[in-house]
Amino acid sequence: MVKPYLLSLLPLGFISLQVSGKPLNVLFIFTDDHAYQAISAYGSNRNKTPNIDRLAEEGMLFNRAFVTNSICAPSRAVILTGKHSHLNGQLTNGQEFDGSQPTFPKLLQNHGYETAIFGKWHLKSKPTGFDFWQVLLGQGPYYNPPMKTAKGVKKITGYTTDIITDITLDWLKKKRDPEKPFFLMSQHKAPHRNWQPSPKYLSKYDNKDIPEPKTLRDSYKNRLGPASTQSMTIDRHLSAHDLKLTPPHNLNKIQKAAWDAAYGPKNQLFKKANLQGDELLKWKYQRYVKDYLRCVDSVDENIGRLLDYLEESGLAENTVVIYSSDQGWYLGEHGWYDKRWMYEESFRTPLIVRWPGVTPPASQNSQLVQNLDYAQTFLDICGASSPQDMQGASLVPILKGKKPKDWRKSLYYHYYEYPGAHDVRRHYGVRTDRYKLIHFYNIGGWELYDLEKDPYELNSLYGKPGHEKLTTDLKKELASLRRQYQVPEDTRPVTRTKNTPKPKN
Repeated sequence: MVKPYLLSLLPLGFISLQVSGKPLNVLFIFTDDHAYQAISAYGSNRNKTPNIDRLAEEGMLFNRAFVTNSICAPSRAVILTGKHSHLNGQLTNGQEFDGSQPTFPKLLQNHGYETAIFGKWHLKSKPTGFDFWQVLLGQGPYYNPPMKTAKGVKKITGYTTDIITDITLDWLKKKRDPEKPFFLMSQHKAPHRNWQPSPKYLSKYDNKDIPEPKTLRDSYKNRLGPASTQSMTIDRHLSAHDLKLTPPHNLNKIQKAAWDAAYGPKNQLFKKANLQGDELLKWKYQRYVKDYLRCVDSVDENIGRLLDYLEESGLAENTVVIYSSDQGWYLGEHGWYDKRWMYEESFRTPLIVRWPGVTPPASQNSQLVQNLDYAQTFLDICGASSPQDMQGASLVPILKGKKPKDWRKSLYYHYYEYPGAHDVRRHYGVRTDRYKLIHFYNIGGWELYDLEKDPYELNSLYGKPGHEKLTTDLKKELASLRRQYQVPEDTRPVTRTKNTPKPKN
């Protein structure tokens, strides 16, 4: 249901760019590793997210939003710069982001905006382009986080998801310049590994079995070797720390007592059961996914706190609220946790935008959009010009309810971090409305999927009779995208292990 105050703001045709002639504010709420499968607005059969759903009811949900590189730091660098990883320099999590390069926050500062970022930064360098910032050190813990500020490191006691929202609200209420429009980034660590829930949610889902994905027991047949040589399976690669068989090390006495009460009895029952084989896999899946969903519950609750304040303060009518995540995530699909692949669950990310008076409420869009588009969209919403070397496209026409005839027909993806965590091989590829072609270029292998007939991407069609023309056409499209985005060959050496597939050419 659309809120009454929003109905009063909806002019005929949804064409107003701002309310009462004031510049628009933007609140960008960003999470880490939030799977679209864990959002009820996206049809989750696992959990409910009423506050994220509220944004979808009052704005636009994007069904085909994707990333350029499914890993934390590169995704954030793409959003800041509007450029692919090879141009902004952040190929992997290992590099330090070059904060001297042009970014959309710097451009908004020059346009008269006050800019702020609170929460996860994860780019190693000092944040630039922000008037105010308070960020986690690296990944940051779920409890009692030390946070870096311009004046030094400050340690805060509490649950990190709540703390990030507290800091965000404090800035909105007390520290921003009310005479200036703002661009505010509130960025959560959750629900990143290793999924430590808030005390209030430690026992949620205890009496519920979470549905298993259809591909939990994927055999990796009919594909190349990389799918079977990774190290990110729920069955074999989750640690005792991930599974809460050992407690976090940084809890205070009160927090540890809550953890012991929640996990202690259950862990004793698990040890006595001595589960093996498929029964052990089932147990691991339930333990993992419930903790993940408990972290999502805290995120959703805190999004509600922000939305409530916008309404109470009168800011809602002139503030565009955007929700997204740095990439998707595997909730047992293909037997996995983590991200990195060009397969749909990690390639695709949630994106929901509420723009009062402009974006039709409860609308959905299925055009191919990407986090590459965010910087130009932010600038466009705020009335600032985009540099010509940014590589995305503004989503503003789509948010106005239009369907641009010249919108892209394909997307480019490139994952660089190998050798690296979870042993996912380097690959790039192209996705169209229906098809996906992936090139694992260090082993000279290809995969081709018909997403209409094979939505779970279980059977590669590459090299099979009858798909020659399709393969040729997709390779041409891929080559065209690589030229368009000025992608050089990746000539970095590869350290091969016993699990590394041999090159095919």
